[in-house]
Amino acid sequence: MKLKLIALAGALMSSTAALAAPAADPAPALHSYILLDRTGSMADLWDEALISVNSYAQTVGEARPGETADALSNEITLAVFDHQAGLQFDVLRRKTEPGAWRDVTSSEASPRGMTPLFDAIGRTMALAEADNPDRAVIVIMTDGHENASQEYSREAAGAALDRAEARGWEVVFLGADFGQFGDAQGMGVAQGKTMGIRAGSMQESLDRLATKARDYGTGAEAEVTFDAEDRAIAREEEVTGPK
Repeated sequence: MKLKLIALAGALMSSTAALAAPAADPAPALHSYILLDRTGSMADLWDEALISVNSYAQTVGEARPGETADALSNEITLAVFDHQAGLQFDVLRRKTEPGAWRDVTSSEASPRGMTPLFDAIGRTMALAEADNPDRAVIVIMTDGHENASQEYSREAAGAALDRAEARGWEVVFLGADFGQFGDAQGMGVAQGKTMGIRAGSMQESLDRLATKARDYGTGAEAEVTFDAEDRAIAREEEVTGPK
């Protein structure tokens, strides 16, 4: 009888210890929202743009030195946009984990139409706010100026990006073989978060951005900004002139 009581007491102590053990902290969560200009002027850059987006999806999912494979909860949403008798905003990938990413091809979307940039930003922010991720990187990639929005003004799109900043999310603006950032600046995007990328440099530049996004997602870096090395690799001066 005494032995049974001792065994029962031991089992109760083990059970209590298991219940008292703190649960493991969940991995930090990152959601990348990529907004890709699908307008007609992107035709010559389209294949390279898709390759660079697919490469971003792979790189953002790769563990950094010293990380475990599950160090970051990671999702990607990709939308493309243009204007044909109204905003055309198509979400090609939605909350997709890098390991489940299927490469986007030109059979899913091809360049056409005009540039409703403000409308597309507003729609992207609506997706992000509905998801409400812990951390988000919103990547806007275009080769031209706004010229067709009907739903959002510059001020309304800027207010949406201000809300992203207030949440601690990162917004970066990429010029695809394009170096005029009046639209970005008019919406309040900081100069350090805008970068022109020369044709032929997109994949490496998006890989570097994905690494920065992952570092921000894990908390290794406080923000995503472009440095002199990023700009040299992007060959930015060839499209913008010296900054």
